Amino acid sequence: MDVASIFAEHHVGLVRLALIMLGDQASAEDVVQEAFARTHAGRSRLRDPGKALTYVRSAVLNGCRSVLRRRATVLRRAVPYEPPVWSAESAAMLGEERREVLLALRELPRRQREALTLRYYFDLTDQEVADTMRISAGTARSTIARGLAALGRALGEES
Repeated sequence: MDVASIFAEHHVGLVRLALIMLGDQASAEDVVQEAFARTHAGRSRLRDPGKALTYVRSAVLNGCRSVLRRRATVLRRAVPYEPPVWSAESAAMLGEERREVLLALRELPRRQREALTLRYYFDLTDQEVADTMRISAGTARSTIARGLAALGRALGEES
């Protein structure tokens, strides 16, 4: 699959992934655009062109991590971070329950948040999650399980 085909088919979903990780649309779009630009520039160096989508997903996650690291550095020097304010339109569209889940998801450790988003938002298999995050399948499964337990606790659900 070539980069243009991957872009056409997966761009919107990858922007949504980045949006969940970062919390703002502009940064999410920038991260995805950069991931596709780098993939396109280095397409001749891909060992397995069939795994280009996995590479792009990993690049998006790595880009999100970089943005979050830069934000953390800025925050150490500036005023405390205030989570993004949900607009009235967004809150009405998402519904209170979904909003609570997204807010609770944002409080999870980065690795758990990434694993849960890839597994349940993108409906990837455990192996695809592992490949995207560059971890073993067993680690992916245990990270997902720990993330679900933590999310349940954050939402006040019984284990």
